[in-house]
Amino acid sequence: METLLVVIFVIGYLAITLEHNLKIDKLIPALAMMAILWAMMAFGIDGFNTWFDSGNHALLENFGAFGHEEKMELMEETLLHHLGKTAEILVFLIGAMTIVEIIDYFDGFSTIKSFVKTRSKKKILWIFSFLAFILSAIIDNLTATIVLISILQKIVKDREVRLWYAGLIIIAANAGGAWSPIGDVTTTMLWIGDKVSTAMLIEHLLIPSLVCMLIPSFIASFLPAFKGEIEMEEDTGAKSKFGPTMLYLGLAAIVFVPIFKTLTHLPPYVGMMLSLAVVATFAEIYSNSKIAISSVDHESDAAAHHSPVHSALTKIELPSILFFLGILMAVAALESLGLLFNFAEGLKQGMPLMGTEMAGTQVSDLVVILLGIGSAIIDNVPLVAASLGMFSEPMDDQLWHFIAYSAGTGGSMLIIGSAAGVVAMGMEKIDFFWYLKKISWLAFVGFIAGAICYMFMRYLF
Repeated sequence: METLLVVIFVIGYLAITLEHNLKIDKLIPALAMMAILWAMMAFGIDGFNTWFDSGNHALLENFGAFGHEEKMELMEETLLHHLGKTAEILVFLIGAMTIVEIIDYFDGFSTIKSFVKTRSKKKILWIFSFLAFILSAIIDNLTATIVLISILQKIVKDREVRLWYAGLIIIAANAGGAWSPIGDVTTTMLWIGDKVSTAMLIEHLLIPSLVCMLIPSFIASFLPAFKGEIEMEEDTGAKSKFGPTMLYLGLAAIVFVPIFKTLTHLPPYVGMMLSLAVVATFAEIYSNSKIAISSVDHESDAAAHHSPVHSALTKIELPSILFFLGILMAVAALESLGLLFNFAEGLKQGMPLMGTEMAGTQVSDLVVILLGIGSAIIDNVPLVAASLGMFSEPMDDQLWHFIAYSAGTGGSMLIIGSAAGVVAMGMEKIDFFWYLKKISWLAFVGFIAGAICYMFMRYLF
């Protein structure tokens, strides 16, 4: 039965990876895979002899001797446990996405366009690289990429030149998201899962992530594509006078979340909901609408488009939320049967021991680097979800920091390897092989440079 479950997971995984070839949204195989795995576990519960206790991160003793009712009750408790942990991530993401959409409702991101005063292609490259690096750490790499490419389209008319900028924005955004607990979905997963803390994550990954961004940008600044000057369109200004205010308020509200978690020790989604409430309050005040956020009557529906909160909630990436639900719960199914735990033990014993010493065992740096390279080929969310079930190292162990770096930045090596790359691909119609030929080698150099920097800092300090 375990073999059949793994086969179903692999088939679902391949369907997610081949999303563009199959013309099927990846949320569909993710949700189907999750439901089928848990259903088959329920039907075959009496045939399983091992069960993984997620709370104690160890295999449950004498599970095979449990009766049918006991096993079913344990499975329901485990399912509820994983749903709760997954919901923490999803509610957090919904809050962050809504704040970003509220900022966009007031055209707040056009304020960033005013930072670009030069016509030099090289200087614009550095401006956008640093903007992507910083902005992605605050509003996540996916949103930062959308915002910056939207601004780029207003500044750079030549599409061929824009493609080069988009490629470097992807690298910089993924690098910026790796060192922030709210900068990338995978890093957020590690943070909410109590594998990394905000302060230690920044301390260990800020410099390696910066290196990962600086090296490709430095090399690219000498390429022909970034020589000379661009023709700029006239600035039409922001659509709303409240744009700058909402931009700074929204960014401050998102940055407040890690502070709230540190002060209260409550899960991050609680702080995100508080931040959303504050931003939504100001958004309603600044708009002419008097519609309550909870109102669902017909009169409010007629004027709902006037409400920034209603508008923001209709624009959030719900397909992405459902995809994360499916993939995280599917991985949780394999974790519950102890398959990931056993795989990790075999991996630790079978791989060459090149890595750091952790809790009496060694985990190869090569494994983590391969995970980073693998995240360029397949989605990094299930890879990190699997690592959460595979390894039992304590919070802020060096393994988790290296996983955060590798999973966050490795996806830049292929256009389909990260959410930032996929959205850029859609916005600018970037060809897969163009990116592979022009940008992938820059991303690889940056990834390896950052990894070497991380390992050097680890051994040095």
